[in-house]
Amino acid sequence: MTNKEYANEFQTLGKLMELNGENSYRIKSYSNAYRILRGVTEPLDEMSLVDVKQLKGIGDAIGQKIMELQQDGKMKMLEEYKASTPAGIVQLLAIKGLGVKKIKLLWEELEIQSPGELLYACNENRLVTLKGFGIKTQATMKKQLEYFFQSIDKFHFAKLEEEAENLVLDIQETLGTELVSLTGKIRRLEPILEAITILVGQHDIQAVFEEKILVLDQHDERLPVYHCKTPELGIPVILCTSDAAFFGYNLLRTTGTESFNKDLFETAFETPVDWRHNNPEALKGMDETAIFAAANLPFIAPEIRDISKIIFKIKGGFTPELIQEQDIKGILHAHSTWSDGANSLEQMATYVKEQGYEYLGITDHSKSAFYANGLQVDRVLAQMEEIDALNEKLAPFRIFKGIESDILYDGSLDYTEDILEKFDFVIASIHSTLRMDKEKATQRLIAAIKNPYTTILGHPTGRILLSRQGYPIDHKAVIDACATHHVIIEINANPLRLDLDHTWIPYALEKGVKIAVNPDAHSLEGVHDVHFGILAARKGLLNKKMCVNTLSTSEFEALLLAKK
Repeated sequence: MTNKEYANEFQTLGKLMELNGENSYRIKSYSNAYRILRGVTEPLDEMSLVDVKQLKGIGDAIGQKIMELQQDGKMKMLEEYKASTPAGIVQLLAIKGLGVKKIKLLWEELEIQSPGELLYACNENRLVTLKGFGIKTQATMKKQLEYFFQSIDKFHFAKLEEEAENLVLDIQETLGTELVSLTGKIRRLEPILEAITILVGQHDIQAVFEEKILVLDQHDERLPVYHCKTPELGIPVILCTSDAAFFGYNLLRTTGTESFNKDLFETAFETPVDWRHNNPEALKGMDETAIFAAANLPFIAPEIRDISKIIFKIKGGFTPELIQEQDIKGILHAHSTWSDGANSLEQMATYVKEQGYEYLGITDHSKSAFYANGLQVDRVLAQMEEIDALNEKLAPFRIFKGIESDILYDGSLDYTEDILEKFDFVIASIHSTLRMDKEKATQRLIAAIKNPYTTILGHPTGRILLSRQGYPIDHKAVIDACATHHVIIEINANPLRLDLDHTWIPYALEKGVKIAVNPDAHSLEGVHDVHFGILAARKGLLNKKMCVNTLSTSEFEALLLAKK
């Protein structure tokens, strides 16, 4: 378990205790444990009870429960509360904008015990009778619920990536064949997945079930498709089989979207290929590279095989030169213990240096972010002094003085010009008053973009994948404004955000807007989220030239000076 997962268990326990009317003092102790554990830098998985009890604010009772989680993956007390609370009530806790007090009121006053019952109540206009609820609140709640139902049984790519890669290795070893590959959405690096899809180059796969690599759920003997689950986590897996001689063809066919396959097989080949029914003899024994070559095409990366008309663009002379993770030379969005990060500034800088990067742009939260220990002016100046000292100590590694400045409701940034000019760069982001219509959200962002001190626009829509849709914006207007005012747009690489969405990267590139792939790291391990940002960037056809993180220290400094 990660430290965040430990912390979340205590947060859930505190909420369930509050829902069940427990003593407020006990509730507070578990809620405090959540906050404390989020800030622990050492892996809780590796700590003894003695070590845990040495953490400030952690006593024997909390320590024992941490040991339970460490040993069993469960906490008895939490499981008991879950068992005594309607399952639908527990589900309601996962819905954004619905706190414990509101859930308790809905439960007690309207006897609502599930998301489905709450959606029905919204449709029947019943929430407006409750204190604290109005027509606007009810409408917002309805949108959140609809998004919740759309997100059920879906997974973040980051949640499944390692499991999927290990499955491929296990199946290869069990069946004694190299002809096993991820395919479909997961091979296209889609950020949201319903299942792991795998192609095997043989039809006899019974050993996979006999060795309990997968558990079979459903199989129609007329089709080479097996619906399975992983034995421990129950993750859905679609296992497809193929003749070995047609593995390359079927891998290509199952990876691309229908429109991609239609363009490839029906148009790109001189003689159209019947790809909807039988294995085409003309492609027997070919791997993907050979099949593309037969259509007079270069190998097309799996992650861009969903872009509309990409085959015709390539036929017309366009050559995708996709960015790679090793191209990144600097980390530009990271937090330290100066605000809400888990590690000190020196720890963050040293770790980034050890990973082989040339520079770190530290961007702690600004003064309006009281919820994140944002920096008042005196602390900004104190942090800058520490950065100067660390730059001497860690040279030639460089720490750039940045800030993640809150975009206020009127679009202004939350420091005066005399402070903003002291930073090397400024990431401008919205963190508060997220309920806006498209016009207001767009105006707010553009006002911030026009600020001469804004260097990078952070997570433009504020979305949290599978949790919060984000505010609606006019993407073209925002990107056009960035082009006019020479503002960089961030791809927030946190796998729960991936914002800017990859589908808007081509338009940004068309307008000459540069992109920053930023991990938004709040811990040492968070630095590695740049990996997910690169995957999203590749889906959007981002190249090395248009990504500012690929610049050397001196090149990035020159870019910042040119902006000023």
